[in-house]
Amino acid sequence: MAKMSEVADWVGWSAPAGDAEIDRVSSIEAATGSSVVFAVDSTALRAAIESKAGLILAAKSSQLEDDRIWHVADARYAFATIARRLKGKGFEAGIHPSAVVGEDVQIGAGTSIGPGVVIGEGVRIGKDCNIMARVTLYPRTVLGDRVVAQAGAVLGSTGFGYVRHAETGEYLVFPQQGSLCIEDDVEIGANSTIDRGALGETRIGRGTKIDNLVHIGHNCVIGKNVIIAAQTGISGSSVVEDGAILGGQVGIGEHATVGAGVILGGGAGVLSGKKMRGPGQVFWGRPARPLKEYLRDLARLRKG
Repeated sequence: MAKMSEVADWVGWSAPAGDAEIDRVSSIEAATGSSVVFAVDSTALRAAIESKAGLILAAKSSQLEDDRIWHVADARYAFATIARRLKGKGFEAGIHPSAVVGEDVQIGAGTSIGPGVVIGEGVRIGKDCNIMARVTLYPRTVLGDRVVAQAGAVLGSTGFGYVRHAETGEYLVFPQQGSLCIEDDVEIGANSTIDRGALGETRIGRGTKIDNLVHIGHNCVIGKNVIIAAQTGISGSSVVEDGAILGGQVGIGEHATVGAGVILGGGAGVLSGKKMRGPGQVFWGRPARPLKEYLRDLARLRKG
């Protein structure tokens, strides 16, 4: 629960806010006098005004007025900010009795280690992290502050790297003795896996959000504030630069580069060694190509 004056500070609202209290965010339909709601268009805003909501967040460009409306730059973002502040961390610090913690492990203040978690020798975990049930952290894994790893995630596992004997065809594992570094404020979905480097490092940049059932191979470098949706697979030694967005079921070959701000549509396939560049550029299809080209190819197929 928070007073309106506190909430105003959270979202940068400079007009008088009063001392009424807010205790939740909600849908417009379920709103009460202590709820915050948001509206992104005039239809939703009219519905919000007719609701019982105590606070309504709307775009600065909206024309409708009401004593409860705060016109903000981004109503959805402000709504999420309030939700996070009202919720707090959402977990308690401590190590569950069923967790297995190896030698020489460091765990920062305020961090929660859930049931069935396995933490390998020498792992470093920062402050205020939430490591949920049955997560496995292999040796040579380092987590920054406020990292979230949901149930079943496996971090720092052995990479899929082999060398083949030219005559016998036998495969021999290439040394997988590098490390995994996950920077601050990264969130990792349930049952996702990230391999450590072979001889060097796999790195996940600050603020990146990874969905459920994602795999990131050894020696990959993922930049800051990257979004990776479910069932995406990234092969070893690939780079995804800052601010890129990867839709669901994207497949990326080894040694490929996805440039800063690039958007890969769901199911897109990036060939090994390929470089996809252009901030805001959308690529789609298998193999991935600029969206206009992809749509043109689809039209040709229909005509054929």
